[in-house]
Amino acid sequence: MPDDLLADFVRTDREQQLGTYGIHVHREGHEPLIHRFRSDDRVNVYSVAKTFTSVAAGLAEAEGRLGLDDLFLDHFPELRPVAADGFERVTLRHLLTMTSGSSHHWSSYERVDPADLLREFVAAPLEAVPGERFRYVGSGPYAIGRVIARTSGADLRAYLEPRLFRPLGVHHPAWHTCPLGFPFADSELFLRTGELARFAQLILQGGEWQGRQVVPADYVRRIAAEKVSTAPVAAWGPQFSDGYGLGVWLGGDGTFRMDGAYGQFAVIDPERRAAITVTAHFERSGDLLTAIHELLATL
Repeated sequence: MPDDLLADFVRTDREQQLGTYGIHVHREGHEPLIHRFRSDDRVNVYSVAKTFTSVAAGLAEAEGRLGLDDLFLDHFPELRPVAADGFERVTLRHLLTMTSGSSHHWSSYERVDPADLLREFVAAPLEAVPGERFRYVGSGPYAIGRVIARTSGADLRAYLEPRLFRPLGVHHPAWHTCPLGFPFADSELFLRTGELARFAQLILQGGEWQGRQVVPADYVRRIAAEKVSTAPVAAWGPQFSDGYGLGVWLGGDGTFRMDGAYGQFAVIDPERRAAITVTAHFERSGDLLTAIHELLATL
């Protein structure tokens, strides 16, 4: 039986048919609350993968491999001849915050037809000055993954294996790749609810896990602090209107979240020192997010 604190959520899931697979609640100083609606199998966490890619960039930055204000083309000078006008001003920060200004529209659920997706992205015309307009697409995170591979000699998944996945006890997660063998970076990472919950707890704890600083505390702080406006997508719903950080969506109540299609959520509440993680399959994921916030309010 779930803890009493989860009873209302479980009831809401049943009544509204929210499609939840599992929920994990971490509260600092308390035992975790867990309820399974089905077995804890690995599922596609969709755009939650963007937060993992962001953390990879933070780790690479701490190792001196890159800086978020690096110009992207400084890492791929061979692409300068095909780069669109203005792309020379695109930084890694622009790619992480979805503000590159590129007109390129690709997400990892779409087939990759070009020989090199990165080359196509760089060549696509800009429709805005870098840094001035938010546009939520998969191309930027994918490009960040390619920079990490270029600077470290390991693809994104292999780079995170000893630095993040292994310390959290996440053993060899699947991460689908492009035809060239690079993880998509924006999506297609497969995790169990419990595995994602450990990552959410790590972020809540400022990057510390079992006495070890796994992710630099300063970068974890910056994840939600370095905010850009999401006004161009505010029509998607109120949950998308409060801004975007380094791979996370911001809430107007001081929370921030990892957010993947069909109800993959890890909501971090620094004030309550809590994190709620859910995997699901539900078309109206906004209703599921509302139920999560209602649960947060009771903690």
